[in-house]
Amino acid sequence: MIKNCAALTVAGSDSGGGAGIQADLKTFSAFGVFGTSVITAVTAQNLDGVTAIQAVETDVVRKQLIAVLEGFPIKAIKTGMLYSAEIIHVIAGVLDGYRTIPLVIDPVFAATSGSPLIRKDAVAALTGKLLPRAALITPNMPEAEILLGTQLETPGQLEKAAVKLFHRFHVPVLVKGGHLRDRAVDRAVDIFFDGEAVKTFESQLVTGVNNHGSGCTLAAAIAAALARGESPGEAVNTAKSYITRALTNALQLSPNLRVINHFP
Repeated sequence: MIKNCAALTVAGSDSGGGAGIQADLKTFSAFGVFGTSVITAVTAQNLDGVTAIQAVETDVVRKQLIAVLEGFPIKAIKTGMLYSAEIIHVIAGVLDGYRTIPLVIDPVFAATSGSPLIRKDAVAALTGKLLPRAALITPNMPEAEILLGTQLETPGQLEKAAVKLFHRFHVPVLVKGGHLRDRAVDRAVDIFFDGEAVKTFESQLVTGVNNHGSGCTLAAAIAAALARGESPGEAVNTAKSYITRALTNALQLSPNLRVINHFP
């Protein structure tokens, strides 16, 4: 296990602090991993939604990425909000020279509130340029539905989706089941497939917490675990335990507001 290591997040800035770059850096710190960042967009958002997005110029994105990769011994990379096709093409071009670094891709299409965080033309760039080179992709149910063009409603359908996505992109897949419509069983179910076996990761469903940023946090935790030397399957297990603790030990910011605790 690597004790001292660095990881990189490539994502948007969340002014609310619970998702994006802010959540990723908190998560890296919780794992004892030195966090670096490349900001793709600045957002004005809180727990109610996104009111403005300003993309960072592609040349600045490129220079951020090169500066970090040339200046630090990065052991894992996590991407989140990439926003535009132009930004994705820039990132893919730079990462061509760093294919040995494991890449965790959280295909962020929308905020928890439903606000879109990617342009429509960028989805094709993401699927064509980045997803096939990932060490792991972590779509939630709505994102998996967009990638597959089909509706998902049951754990069984999640399993089939994970297998289909693996065979489409030829990379390990974690389909997150937080949006499962059937809540007869109070379990948070995620499905992992790496081409060998389907693995189900379950935990008690935590309620009463605003889970804004939970997907970012989970993917960042996986990247941090990969940076420390864990395999993708081990990293998913470690990250699943972490996000469950972060939700269970939520921070009470006001009488009616509990949020993710990145240092549970």
